[in-house]
Amino acid sequence: MKKNHLGALLTVGAITGAAAFAMHHTNKKKNTHKMTPLLSNYPDHSDRQVYFVGGGLASLAGAAYLIRDCKFPGSNIHIFEGMNILGGSNDGAGNVTNGFVCRGGRMLNEETYENFWELFSSIPSLDMPGMSVTEEILNFDHLHPTHAQARLIDKEGVIQDVTSMGFDTQDRLLLGKLMITPEETLDDMTIEEWFAESPHFFTTNFWYMWQTTFAFQKWSSLFEFKRYMERMIFEFSRIETLEGVTRTPYNQYDSVILPLRTYLEGYGVNFHTNATVTDLDFKEGRSITVTAIHLETSEGEEIITLQDQDLCIMTNGCMTDSATLGDMYTPAPYNPTNPISGDLWAKVAAKREGLGNPEPFFGHPDETNWESFTVTCKGNKLLKMIEQFSGNIPGSGALMTFKDSNWLMSIVVAAQPHFKNQPADTTIFWGYGLYTDKTGNYVKKAMRDCTGEEILTELIHHFHWEDHLDEIMADVVNVVPCMMPYIDAQFQPRKMTDRPQVIPQGSTNFAMISQFVEIPEDMVFTEEYSVRAARMAIYKLMGVTDKTICPVTPYKKDKKVLLKALKKSYS
Repeated sequence: MKKNHLGALLTVGAITGAAAFAMHHTNKKKNTHKMTPLLSNYPDHSDRQVYFVGGGLASLAGAAYLIRDCKFPGSNIHIFEGMNILGGSNDGAGNVTNGFVCRGGRMLNEETYENFWELFSSIPSLDMPGMSVTEEILNFDHLHPTHAQARLIDKEGVIQDVTSMGFDTQDRLLLGKLMITPEETLDDMTIEEWFAESPHFFTTNFWYMWQTTFAFQKWSSLFEFKRYMERMIFEFSRIETLEGVTRTPYNQYDSVILPLRTYLEGYGVNFHTNATVTDLDFKEGRSITVTAIHLETSEGEEIITLQDQDLCIMTNGCMTDSATLGDMYTPAPYNPTNPISGDLWAKVAAKREGLGNPEPFFGHPDETNWESFTVTCKGNKLLKMIEQFSGNIPGSGALMTFKDSNWLMSIVVAAQPHFKNQPADTTIFWGYGLYTDKTGNYVKKAMRDCTGEEILTELIHHFHWEDHLDEIMADVVNVVPCMMPYIDAQFQPRKMTDRPQVIPQGSTNFAMISQFVEIPEDMVFTEEYSVRAARMAIYKLMGVTDKTICPVTPYKKDKKVLLKALKKSYS
């Protein structure tokens, strides 16, 4: 692929945390999510403006809440995005000539994405007349159940029996102790530090599956590991099958962002793409009141002055900052310098107390990076080979991990087509590696130094299909690597105070929404976290009192769920 084609692909926006897969019960419930009725009595907001910094899911959700629950005029809502397309870390783009790009995949969860489903029950589907996006996704998912049959594969290419979690007594004791330890005592601790007395934990089937499903590292925050264990405890007993994965009909841009944007466009929301916010000014004094937004566009610099009644809502960090693409014959550059969202957050945090600390998240790209790759093929030869190997048709197997891979490589084969503009004679799948600085088992280069062709060659060797290498490569349109220096940033060890509150103390017109704000009990690296943060910001700043934010479902207190998890830990 030529460089100009790479630039075109990059503009679709950066991706989600590939592998932040959440899950739901096998006995999936009939969809009971209902559209929220509009309120009848609203104040007049015609003299107010709301400015969103960042064009990702959180900002789009915030705009939808303003329109739906506050009857705010769409023409008074402004969303600034530095790229030339909305969606932030929810992307999906490409074509049959240059190949498609899924820098990652955000699979959803029926039981724990409470606010996500409630919001999208108000967003009309683009493809299914009379249906909401929530109904469209859940109906599709119920027709495409997941039951992974090749979750872990060893160096011999043998599918592993993962019905046992593989714990010993010390592993179980430390896991149990973690579940009852208060978060306030876990500042800056890593998962590895907690399990220092039991290194065996990191050799268990559970760790390989949990790590690659959610993209944890040994050095990730113990806070986040504990929250995932508590929030997803009802899926602990079935992590080996990933039966709880909730699938979207297409990639997350086509299935989530596009209908939401279309809804907002219908109300006249202003989208300002290729517009980078470089700084915010605050009113003198101790309050947190934004007075001006510094903007950089293709036409130069601009300063937007806020009036007393206006609001500013900022995405204070993006996990796909500084993401780069390669192609079949070009590695994706590793360039972690100057993360735009992290730099803006640092500027803002230096001006007022209580706005968090970006350094733990955006100061360690050597710990937060990993690399994905998307394979586009003519025909379905390679997908058929994977199907015959795994026993899963495309879309039914979720995640396959090569546990002995030096890169810790995994792949995902979604239901086809995965893009709205994907021809019937074209197939795609994507994958990722967590250890990009390690030399491959077969291609003797670090993953981050490899071309798309070399990454696919490594994968084919892990399947032990090297005798078929030439015939497989003959059908390949492109393999697009994507290097993401900060994709795991939200999992970094931190102090409780490093993530700011959605509405910082002392704020009069300012909120922060992202995967880097603090929401008690909820888990980052999810669509729900973005939507919940947006809802919290809008309801608080707009004084919404007759609606409630869906609480975190307390599965960790369900005795039946806990008993099932305990039983599984002894398998």
